[in-house]
Amino acid sequence: MAETILDIKHWGNNLGVRLPAAVARAAHLHADQRVSITVEGERIIITPLRDAPLTLEQRLARFDPERHGGEALPTDERLGAERW
Repeated sequence: MAETILDIKHWGNNLGVRLPAAVARAAHLHADQRVSITVEGERIIITPLRDAPLTLEQRLARFDPERHGGEALPTDERLGAERW
């Protein structure tokens, strides 16, 4: 079990704790991951939320050509030294 002692710091109007890399690895946490935080007595419990993988249909439904730039690689302009 990974364990460490940390200081709680001000972060704007909130309080924050930075998790050491070893603790994050042991809990299988990563940056920008959503978590649930609950309080039981004097314990704070952080539970990772795992999203179900999206199906191809769900991914395609989220695709916005305006936001993502349309074609991945336009074929009508040369980008390097390729020959047509």
